[in-house]
Amino acid sequence: MTSGDKAWRPKLVLASASPRRLALLQQIGIEPDALLPADRDETPRKHELPRSLAARLAEEKTKASAAIALHRPELTDAFILGADTVVSVGRRVLPKCEVVAEAAQSLRLLSGRAHRVHTAVCLVTPKGRVRHRLVETRLRFKRLSSAEIEIYLGSGEWRGKAGGYAIQGLAGAFVQKLVGSYSAVVGLPLFETMSLLAGEGFPAYISWLNIV
Repeated sequence: MTSGDKAWRPKLVLASASPRRLALLQQIGIEPDALLPADRDETPRKHELPRSLAARLAEEKTKASAAIALHRPELTDAFILGADTVVSVGRRVLPKCEVVAEAAQSLRLLSGRAHRVHTAVCLVTPKGRVRHRLVETRLRFKRLSSAEIEIYLGSGEWRGKAGGYAIQGLAGAFVQKLVGSYSAVVGLPLFETMSLLAGEGFPAYISWLNIV
């Protein structure tokens, strides 16, 4: 998007520091004006389902980012877009792995089994309306050998990833089947995100006119 476009279109804030979500937005021609991540306690509540956890965290992060934007004069009338991704096996939520033991446990659990990825998107409009979308994608991993798990752990790619893997990276070789949205597994469902933005009056397609 050119600087001229940014001068007249509404501002957009991405409530995330995820380089994957930023890259996905850029893929569909949307360049956010600011990144305002807001950390939240991601511990599931008692009996909270994985899909409910994803929806709650997406909304909490987006609203927290919107509160920050209110104190930034250049962003007070911005659209605020946030998301959260939860990986689950049954009702069990897998962690966003920060230590190798967590990643190893997650990979052993996913090996040869089906699991679900729940990605929730939340949009807060300049008028304060809150809109949501939730996408569930079903995946199945191949049966992983101990050697495959050890080699993947050695790559370090698992760090900070829900379920201990990144489908857009090396772990794409583990996925036997995917039913749903690939981009949602990466971190942002593009169809639903574009629909949310366009449905609330954000000129999401305007930058496409400048693509050569």
